[in-house]
Amino acid sequence: MDFTPHTPADVAAMLAVVGVDSVDALFAQIPEAVRLDRALDLPPGAAEAEVAGALLRLAARNRTVDELVCFAAGGVSDHYVPALVGGLAGRSEFATSYTPYQPELSQGVLQALFEFQTMIVELTGMEAANASLYDGATALAEAVAMTLTADRRTVLVSGGVDPRLVATLRTYSAGTGARVETWEVPAGHGAPDAIPGGTAAVVLQHPNVYGVLEDVRAAAAAAHEAGARLIQIFDPVSLGVLAPPGDLDADLAVGEGQPFGSQLQFGGPNLGLLACRMADVRKMPGRIVGETVDLDGRTGYVLTLQAREQHIRREKATSNICTNQTLMALAATIHLAWLGPEGLREQGERCAAAAAYAADRLAGVPGVTRRFPDAPIFRDVALVLPRDADEVIDRLVDRGFLAGVAHPQEPTTLIVGLTERRTRAEIDALADATAEVLAGVGIAG
Repeated sequence: MDFTPHTPADVAAMLAVVGVDSVDALFAQIPEAVRLDRALDLPPGAAEAEVAGALLRLAARNRTVDELVCFAAGGVSDHYVPALVGGLAGRSEFATSYTPYQPELSQGVLQALFEFQTMIVELTGMEAANASLYDGATALAEAVAMTLTADRRTVLVSGGVDPRLVATLRTYSAGTGARVETWEVPAGHGAPDAIPGGTAAVVLQHPNVYGVLEDVRAAAAAAHEAGARLIQIFDPVSLGVLAPPGDLDADLAVGEGQPFGSQLQFGGPNLGLLACRMADVRKMPGRIVGETVDLDGRTGYVLTLQAREQHIRREKATSNICTNQTLMALAATIHLAWLGPEGLREQGERCAAAAAYAADRLAGVPGVTRRFPDAPIFRDVALVLPRDADEVIDRLVDRGFLAGVAHPQEPTTLIVGLTERRTRAEIDALADATAEVLAGVGIAG
């Protein structure tokens, strides 16, 4: 009670209305075994200046990507974000109510979200996109939920899908009753040999967790023959140089939008992308903004569809996600407008070129090999190290590099991300530093 603004009189008035004698009585239904039977062990209070100083000292212990040459991978990468993104996204035109229920007050943000949807549709080659979702992992879970029917509850997932995405999918599926099964990809890519009956969706990541390109059309053909949907997890940066999901016969497309407009910032916030065919648009979670005209014939924007539990569908809602990451979607829209089609193509080409060079250069380090040396790659390079990848990553931080991420299920596999920001000199320096770490140079013990 010492840390609340309520006076004893306030508490007494509340208890009288509720009809109990004490605050403890409010918790009578909570078992004694899980109650804290002692006072909170809190330190004495401190002045604001003292607290601010303590927090600054704590924050100073962090190492940021500004201090390191960053080869982050696994869906979140160190792409350049132009200064105008922050400048425009912070303008008052977009500082409307959190959810733009009243279009007459929210035309700025509604128009921006409409433009965002349009850009995602053009990028993916699909017919509709929402605006938007938490991140790529939850976008995958939501897309899978869109495919489930009473007699189709199995989801078949490629072994080339990032295990962290699969873990999120399994968590969500525990509530939907979906069965998540996987098929192995010993060559680093490939469609399933067989699709069991009752399969609702086949999930393929292209480029996959190893950076390897997949034959999406072959997987889509197999899925459709079995009566299932094909969900493609796409890398939005790759769509400047690779065919979009719509052209590859995917039924739904999901992705992580962090490369557009969002810096690397200790785990988020991120941006979930989801696009589909018109046949599935009424199952789509989140919000869809539409373009219309007012009584005077002027163009205006409105929330056209919201298939979530807060609104009219209630128990029939397809999702209980109650945010759409508007700020991140706005940032992505500004970033994509800045890039344009030619800029996106150039960015993709630079990523692919850097990955090709890094694959050869890093595989030349003694003891290091390509995970799948014959497979085509886009941006990420999977390497097999002679020791634990997390240990090598930690050692390389001390040498000024964030070398990538370890594969969650393969301890000696290091996945290195190459973006348009990485130069040959930086790749060479990473290779030299990796060679030194693996040789034990400067390592005690």
